Amino acid sequence: MKKQGHPQYQDVLFVDSSTGFKFVCGSTLQPKEKETFEGKEYPVVRVPVSSASHPFFTKSKQFIDSEGRVDKFLKKYSAKKQEQAAAPQPEENKKAGASKVEKKVKKK
Repeated sequence: MKKQGHPQYQDVLFVDSSTGFKFVCGSTLQPKEKETFEGKEYPVVRVPVSSASHPFFTKSKQFIDSEGRVDKFLKKYSAKKQEQAAAPQPEENKKAGASKVEKKVKKK
């Protein structure tokens, strides 16, 4: 194997941005930011979701997202569903649908 073809493997500190949970794992990532953790300095990578914040691992039903994308999506589409369910159908659509049914019945 070529010595210069592979990135350097090192311990990297991963920080969950939503909970602040920190853990060290080996990686070939080369971040510029550094932080001291348990008396040793590590390069830092910030992740939006980790096992400390993901609902599958925490057994919670609500997904906590510090960036707010999930909550924004849920609010946006739940409001649209409620509007569609509450809005009555216009009379023209009902008449047009009824006339199509009448035409099909007359053909038989």
